[in-house]
Amino acid sequence: METNKIFEVLAFTLPAIVTGLVAMYFFKTQSSNDDKRRNFQIRKEGQKIALPLRLQAYERLTLFLERISPSKLLLRVKPTGKDSQAYAQKLIGVIEQEFEHNLAQQIYVSETAWKAVKTSKSVMVKIIRSASEKDEVKDIASFQEEVMKSVMTQEGPTQAALGFLRLEVQKLF
Repeated sequence: METNKIFEVLAFTLPAIVTGLVAMYFFKTQSSNDDKRRNFQIRKEGQKIALPLRLQAYERLTLFLERISPSKLLLRVKPTGKDSQAYAQKLIGVIEQEFEHNLAQQIYVSETAWKAVKTSKSVMVKIIRSASEKDEVKDIASFQEEVMKSVMTQEGPTQAALGFLRLEVQKLF
């Protein structure tokens, strides 16, 4: 008789346990889905704000790279004297000033994009320094020719960085 009682208790408790486990699984899954949906909505709202900021950062860095490209830089920054060393220092100062003006953009772009911009700036400074140190550079005109020759033989550093930025922007959409 006692075994019948045990079977009866098991017959009532086993379905209750199974039903409880199924309900617990259902609520846990539902809760997880709700969390994912909420996080998605938060990210979606954040994208509405962040995407324009990121695009603006890419635009500003593009403008920076265009402004330090040799052809535009040499046209925009006029020499104040006849000394090519002083002119080279002035050009480097302009590049550094432009770079410092755009430092905050690094928080909106990828690390590799920022490295491409920094590398482009460094290579431009190096091209200007090496052109000013050459023996055949005697005046401003020969200095400008030497700078332009340096970037004409290969793809300019600013063009390479601009190409990289374009690819990154395309990935945003």
